[in-house]
Amino acid sequence: MRKFGVLSVALTLLVGLNAASAGGEVVELGALKAKTPAGWKRQDPSNKLRLFQFQVAKVEGDKEDAELVVFFFGKGGGGGTDENLKRWKGQFIAPEGKTIDEASKVEKYKLGTAADIVCLDISGIYKYKNPPFSPTAKEERKENFRRFGVIFDSDDGPFFITLTGPAKTMVKHKAGFDGWIKSFK
Repeated sequence: MRKFGVLSVALTLLVGLNAASAGGEVVELGALKAKTPAGWKRQDPSNKLRLFQFQVAKVEGDKEDAELVVFFFGKGGGGGTDENLKRWKGQFIAPEGKTIDEASKVEKYKLGTAADIVCLDISGIYKYKNPPFSPTAKEERKENFRRFGVIFDSDDGPFFITLTGPAKTMVKHKAGFDGWIKSFK
């Protein structure tokens, strides 16, 4: 009986340790890495421009999941900060009565000495195209969408991160996304 009790305690501790270390995938951006929030499902990138791609679960009432994508075009590649912010804003139509600048917020901060971060939070009608730059791709307008766009400029070059999805789903995942970006070491 005593062996059973010891085994039971050991099994409980093991399960607890596994639960404590449960989480998402490790993502490496050059020399920096961080673990994604639990529940983000890693996918094979849908094209060669994507370094990482994740499905981020929708909330009840939303029709689709959000999508997180990490792009990397090499050191010095991918265009400048202002160009990318302008392009990301151009993929949205502002809510009625607002300008695109009123429907977006830009934040800049340093991630220690490791990276300069520029974040765009934009809401409105998302002008979805697949593939995005194809002149023959049909545009689908998705109402009440939101994007968190991050330019993650490190010694290894700029990484471009977008999390795009229905507004309610994005609200749910905002803290996890922000925490993930700030956890890179």
